[in-house]
Amino acid sequence: MRTAIFIIAFIVLSLGVAFTIRSTNIDKVFTEKNEKKDKDKKVDKAEQTITGVEIIKKHEVPSILREISALVYLGNNSFACVQDEMGKIFVYNTSAGEIEKEIPFAGAGDYEGLAIVGPTAYVLQSDGQIFEVKNYNSSKPSVRSFKTHLTTEQNTEGMCYDPTNNRLLVAIKGNEQQTDAYKGIYSFSLSDYQMERDPVYKIDLNDAVFANIKSKKTGAQMQPSALAIHPKTGDIYITEATSPKLLVLDRQGKLKYLKPLDKKEFYKPEGISFSPEGDMYISNEGKKDPGNILEVKVQ
Repeated sequence: MRTAIFIIAFIVLSLGVAFTIRSTNIDKVFTEKNEKKDKDKKVDKAEQTITGVEIIKKHEVPSILREISALVYLGNNSFACVQDEMGKIFVYNTSAGEIEKEIPFAGAGDYEGLAIVGPTAYVLQSDGQIFEVKNYNSSKPSVRSFKTHLTTEQNTEGMCYDPTNNRLLVAIKGNEQQTDAYKGIYSFSLSDYQMERDPVYKIDLNDAVFANIKSKKTGAQMQPSALAIHPKTGDIYITEATSPKLLVLDRQGKLKYLKPLDKKEFYKPEGISFSPEGDMYISNEGKKDPGNILEVKVQ
């Protein structure tokens, strides 16, 4: 009798151990599968972030341009650049890796935007002031400045030339005076040197393209750092340096899409420009690494 009881107890115990082992193995399999799914999702998301804008070429800039804040493509591998502390325009050749020219136009300041219109350069300061540097490539450029209604509160950081309308477009990084619903892009006429009080384009911060952007600060869904017009499509490309991203508007100002930029490659994208053929360049401030100019392609 005791032998029978012992045998039955042994069988029950063995079945219990087997069931526990099986359950543990099943749980392990499910856990590994779930972890793999989670890992795959993270990889896919990272790949989408990195492949959204493909880097074709990378050109490091000298230490004096570590804080490069704007650039304009001049042709033949040359770019006009400004950095945000010095009142100088730098002409930098990416092929030679050399600064070809330095053009002083003002003292120390906070210079954030640049546009080239024929022999004249225009430089934007963060307080909304615009410097005109006539015959910038000559030995004696002529300089004058224009005040606008924009101030340090709006924190102007982006500027480009709009050849269709003979005007400069100026984007604000800070908030509008009366609303947090949009960020304005303002027009500065090169006919009468006046800036329109109302923006010609509005970046609607409640637009669907910002649906996945989490922002603790009101109006911080998009903080423009630079803008440029595509020479073929007329679309407006806008970068943000605070949380690196690229926003594209059509020529009517409708928001088309928003692409995050890889923070490792785009530390602080503060300049954007196109060649006449539509090749796109984005400049980045440096930190531990040098600043750079990237030739990129949107996928």
